[in-house]
Amino acid sequence: MGERAVNHRDLDVYRRAFEAAMTIYALTKGFPREEQYALTDQIRRSSRSVCANLAEGWRRRRYAPTFANKLSIAEGEAAETQTWLEFAVECGYVDRAPARELYTTYNGIIRTLVGMINHLDTWTISESPAAYELSGQPDPNGPYASVSLNNSDAQDDADTPWPPP
Repeated sequence: MGERAVNHRDLDVYRRAFEAAMTIYALTKGFPREEQYALTDQIRRSSRSVCANLAEGWRRRRYAPTFANKLSIAEGEAAETQTWLEFAVECGYVDRAPARELYTTYNGIIRTLVGMINHLDTWTISESPAAYELSGQPDPNGPYASVSLNNSDAQDDADTPWPPP
């Protein structure tokens, strides 16, 4: 295992999915115009959705079922991307070699996502949620008033600058 992930961009699976999505974007630039709102759009959306669901799931990892759901959706989107890759090859838009490499990359992404789902306790935050008012600040009289929000295991990256370093 590597360093502890603070935000979704620290996850190896996110980085692999992002790189694969960008590769797909580059490949689809050469697709025929008549595929713009069909195959091109679908494969771009599904590949990006893997990353988006990982990011959203990461922010919801305090709730294991919700986190598992987002990981499961990302897994499905990765499989959908593989299907669109097959169509792209059969339609003659992408050579088999780069498609095979991407397909293999998505197999690895799916394997990692399944591993994360099967070991949610490794990835979820197990502290009690703090009660928040509409202002977003903890309610000093709420049921979790004595719970520390500065738990180092639950480090928050909401203030991480963009673009990342």
